[in-house]
Amino acid sequence: MQALKKKGIKFAMDDFGTGHSSLSSLKKLPLDQIKIDQSFIHDIPENNDAAVIVQTIIAMGNNLGMEVIAEGVETTAQKDFLIQHQCVNFQGYLFGNPMPVNEFERVFKEQDFKW
Repeated sequence: MQALKKKGIKFAMDDFGTGHSSLSSLKKLPLDQIKIDQSFIHDIPENNDAAVIVQTIIAMGNNLGMEVIAEGVETTAQKDFLIQHQCVNFQGYLFGNPMPVNEFERVFKEQDFKW
């Protein structure tokens, strides 16, 4: 991974907080991004425990210089909570449903996105 990183390849840890993702991985692996598992996002901002966990993951990722991405964002309240806590990268049904690539390209062109 270190050799690939030197060549400009970036790495993300998916589903952070579940399964095999661990805090020790954050210091061992050359990660650029962590993606907060949707199981934590689902209950914010209503569930205080979930909210504290998400805030902690965001702060930790930001303090380690990583891009933090929230998976499974489905409501404006979730998005607003994340923005308030310095997470500005999201994915989820709030922004669109999965679609075939040709349909995505058509929608993308119609929206006239400016990067």
